[in-house]
Amino acid sequence: MAIKKTSDTIEIRPLNIQRIQLRLVGDTPLIMHAWSEKAKRQMLEAQMGLKKGKQKDLKNPVEDFINSMYWLEGKPEAYTEEAFQDAIDGGARFGFPVTAIKQAAISAAYRQGWSKNKVQLQGEMFIESDENGFVEIKSNPPIMREDMVKVGMGTADIRYRGEFRNWSADITMRYNANSQFSLENLVNIMNAGGFFCGIGEWRPEKGGTNGMYHVE
Repeated sequence: MAIKKTSDTIEIRPLNIQRIQLRLVGDTPLIMHAWSEKAKRQMLEAQMGLKKGKQKDLKNPVEDFINSMYWLEGKPEAYTEEAFQDAIDGGARFGFPVTAIKQAAISAAYRQGWSKNKVQLQGEMFIESDENGFVEIKSNPPIMREDMVKVGMGTADIRYRGEFRNWSADITMRYNANSQFSLENLVNIMNAGGFFCGIGEWRPEKGGTNGMYHVE
């Protein structure tokens, strides 16, 4: 079989990857609800058939509160109010998954008709993070909130979670300057994500008003 040779030249259009620093400023409190190691262990035991009976571990509100947050540094080993306060006094740092911020922006753009689908924006912007996928959250010291929630078929439970007030996050966004979406478009999409969707528990996207923010 003969192979037809061609002298056509293919031009590889260069990507123009740029970085911009943005500050997200919270407009409403941010409620965190991270999966604790205890919860993940119990789920795994149940799936493996290792958990027998319906006996539940006794609830420790402070333990649930401490484990609800994404700790970057200084997480206490003891689940007591004194240990938590010592951690705060010692300069404990907290974070939040950058994927949540990006997905809020993508969802907002789709809801507003700025993007034909949610997949279109997945490769248009990336938020830099630490090795665990977090960006630091700066705020007042988190407080423990108590909420009644429904789980399963109408079963009620009490949840203890960390609430962050007066919070902000400094993010670095990477984007392709040669994209069909301009930098102005992307920043406005990021800003809309904080209003229409938000992050964390009880955010606008889930029927609440928490976790709202704007681009400063």
